[in-house]
Amino acid sequence: MAYDVSCQMEYGGKSLEQAANDAVFKQLKKMGGEGGLIAVDAKGTICLPFNTEGMYRGWKNNHQTVTQIL
Repeated sequence: MAYDVSCQMEYGGKSLEQAANDAVFKQLKKMGGEGGLIAVDAKGTICLPFNTEGMYRGWKNNHQTVTQIL
């Protein structure tokens, strides 16, 4: 999935959010899969899409550490 997101951004001109959402909500679902991504781009943008009932996730930057359980 990470490779696909990277290609969508590099060759398709999509933002991190657009590419990650496409990978999780369209492509992964089309394969019958469930899951999610913790994705970060070169600018430090964080995107955390998931298509499951819940997903543990977390991230850290210079100012804070965040853990979410949804």
